[in-house]
Amino acid sequence: MRSTVLVVNAGSGTTKSAAFTFAADPELVSKDVTPASDGRDATRLVRTAAGTTIEAIGHRIVHGGPTHHDPERVTPELLADLTRLIPFAPNHLPAAITLIESLQQAAPDVPQVACFDTSFHRELPEVASRLPIPARYADQGIRRYGFHGLSYAYLMEALQRINPRAAEGTVVLAHLGNGSSLAAVRHGWCVDTTMGFTPLGGIVMSTRSGDIDPGAIAFIARQEGWSADRIEDFCSHESGLRAVSGGSGDMRELLDREQHDAACRLAVNMYAYQIKKCIGAYAAAMGGIDAVVFSGGIGEHAPSIRSRICAGLDFLGIHLDESRNVNNDSLISEGRVAVHVIPTNEELMIARLTYAVLSKA
Repeated sequence: MRSTVLVVNAGSGTTKSAAFTFAADPELVSKDVTPASDGRDATRLVRTAAGTTIEAIGHRIVHGGPTHHDPERVTPELLADLTRLIPFAPNHLPAAITLIESLQQAAPDVPQVACFDTSFHRELPEVASRLPIPARYADQGIRRYGFHGLSYAYLMEALQRINPRAAEGTVVLAHLGNGSSLAAVRHGWCVDTTMGFTPLGGIVMSTRSGDIDPGAIAFIARQEGWSADRIEDFCSHESGLRAVSGGSGDMRELLDREQHDAACRLAVNMYAYQIKKCIGAYAAAMGGIDAVVFSGGIGEHAPSIRSRICAGLDFLGIHLDESRNVNNDSLISEGRVAVHVIPTNEELMIARLTYAVLSKA
């Protein structure tokens, strides 16, 4: 029996939709990318798999808070919980909730499933997940959650297929795009990750600050007379590579301009430098590295960024083969540490998880 699952991946800037047909194995039948939607495109999204009957709709939900980890069917109770969690991810959850509600109106008889991006990191050890703040805040769910989990789950599956020995050891996963993060995985379990309570934390990103001294933020807020919401908007949309370069957070544009623009060159080098530091830190935390995996738009398509990140990491056993690197080959290293480029597929993971939830019903 064949079943078609529509996947809706609502990000902070775009909404990706894809339809998968399941028989023995999932088969992608169509895929498109649309601008971030307030729900007006819901009917069109339902028709993505033209000529097929959609049995379910799966969603990437960035934040499930302290209680929602495993994929689950969307219910009024879950929607109420997600609404209460909006302060945990104000740049992502409102769009996702709006799409769910709009799709309920467009296709009221089609079940929907929420797949949480934080699930991959749910077993983080307390030494990595606990934030150095009073326990009463930890009791409210304020901790390091980590994100890009659906991407990381796919990457670990793919690494297990192509390099099982490395996958069973110590791995650094780097999902590098407009939103970027790294994760340290030991024996299949995530032991640390760069993003924190929200996707704002970690390394510098396209328009997000990443980790920054709270004192600097407090200083700017007092100077400008800003509210908490204004501070969050500043850190989300006016910081990062865009701020350092003086205009653009798009890595392709920064790479094109860096030869003649010192600010763009600084932004590119800062990005690579922070990622390099994280790889070194995770090597220390895990007692070495067996593999590094690059993915995401930048990780998959920017060989010069990969080269800058890996330069000087010979002491860890990381040596790039530059001819393979320039070709974006699957294996781009020649040293002890396997360095892979693996295109991620969050939509496929969402489809599989959605299908599995419905199969249990």
